Amino acid sequence: MPRSRPDNSVFLNVPFDAAYRPLFEALVFSVIDCAFIPRCVLEASDGGHVRVEEITRIIANSAFGAHDISRTELDKESGLPRFNMPFELGLFLGAKRFGGRWQKRKSTLILDRQRYRFQHFLSDIAGQDIKAHGDDPALLIRAVRDWLRDAVPRRHLPSSTVIVGRYAKFRLDLPGLCRKLGLDADDLTFNDYTWVIRRWLVDNG
Repeated sequence: MPRSRPDNSVFLNVPFDAAYRPLFEALVFSVIDCAFIPRCVLEASDGGHVRVEEITRIIANSAFGAHDISRTELDKESGLPRFNMPFELGLFLGAKRFGGRWQKRKSTLILDRQRYRFQHFLSDIAGQDIKAHGDDPALLIRAVRDWLRDAVPRRHLPSSTVIVGRYAKFRLDLPGLCRKLGLDADDLTFNDYTWVIRRWLVDNG
C-alpha cells in the first residue's frame, strides 16, 4: 500500500450506509485510480478511539476533502435529520480557514444529488461550487477526477471516461479476484477494498 502523506490524502466525508454503497465504492476507486489515498474513519477499527478525534486527525493530515451532503434528509426510523456530513464539512472548512499555512492550502469538493438542493438546508455554503452526481457513480467519478485534476494541475490523471471504464471492468472482476485472494466480495472492510483495488490496478492499469 502506498504510504499516505497529507499531500496525497483525500478525506472522504460520506454516508456509509448500504444505500450509498455503490457511490462510496466508485468514489474510493476513482481516488485510488487518480493515484491519491482515500482516508476515512473506516480505516481504523480501534474501539478505544473517540470517533470525532479520529475524524479530526484524518482531516489534519489530508490536503483534500470530498464531502457528500446528499443524505441530510430525515431518518425514516428516528424522524431526525442526519448532520454528520455537514458537521464534518464544517470541521474541514474550519481547518482550512483557521489552520496554519499548510492547512490553508486544503482543497474541497462538495457533492450533492442536485446542484442547488443544499440551499434549502445549508445556505451558509452559498457561493461554493457544488457538484451534482444524481446518485450516478459515473457522474461521481467524473466530478472527483476533474476536481483532483484542477487541484493538482501538474499531475497527469486518466480521463473520467477511462476511469469509468476501468471501474466497470473492476466490478466484473471483483468476485473472482476476491475468491482468489480468500476474501468475500460482499463483506469487504474498507482496508480490504482499497487493497483489492490496488491489486487489480497493478494487473490492469
